[in-house]
Amino acid sequence: MRAAIVIPCYNEAKRLQPELFRAYVNARPEVCFLFVDDGSTDGTMAVLEQLRAGHEDRIWAFRQEPNQGKAEAVRRGMREALVLEFPLAGFWDADLATPLESIGSFLDLLEKRPEIEMIFGARVQLLGREIRRLPVRHYLGRIFATAVSNMLRLPIYDTQCGAKIFRVTPMLRQALEDRFLTRWVFDVEMLARFLVYLRKDYRALARVVYEYPLEKWVDVAGSRVKPTDFFKAFRDVWRIWRTYLV
Repeated sequence: MRAAIVIPCYNEAKRLQPELFRAYVNARPEVCFLFVDDGSTDGTMAVLEQLRAGHEDRIWAFRQEPNQGKAEAVRRGMREALVLEFPLAGFWDADLATPLESIGSFLDLLEKRPEIEMIFGARVQLLGREIRRLPVRHYLGRIFATAVSNMLRLPIYDTQCGAKIFRVTPMLRQALEDRFLTRWVFDVEMLARFLVYLRKDYRALARVVYEYPLEKWVDVAGSRVKPTDFFKAFRDVWRIWRTYLV
């Protein structure tokens, strides 16, 4: 099935790896990339235009002005994917902490399991996997995920991994209609919007979400997410709960 993968970018000119994206679209003809430059000031857009050369039918690049945050960059890209009528749409972090090869694993699972509507990458340290995270970010992430799991009444392990693919459904379309309340924990807000669509049927949502334990995830230097941002995220989770789930 054809899939559009949104890559949100902000000042990624030095971290982008154009050769990997070109090689991937050459190897996987069903996958296209939609890059959204979120008001970068470092020449990211110029890199993206060079990346597109020769692959204009498989790679798109959009400029968003001014900088509006990752949430709006992802929403903009996902809405473009809906306009282009892709049956699958998702988003992936530009630093490729999750390798592009995992996209194929997600797509294969969606092909085999038609009841699944969305796949979320999960950074689970298991034997045979290579998951490398800074200890402080890992432990703060576990505290955050536990709080979110309790709020959503879902046994979700990792809400914030930047690797997710969705079937394009009326539920997804509705979840993307309005701007998100938050700039960073929009993944949690999407789940809350799905619950509203399903009239807070928590079991129904649990049946269509699949968390995929990633084979590899490596913390890439230069991340703009700081440990202190986790504490700000709790404030945003409270706003999400109050807006959608009370």
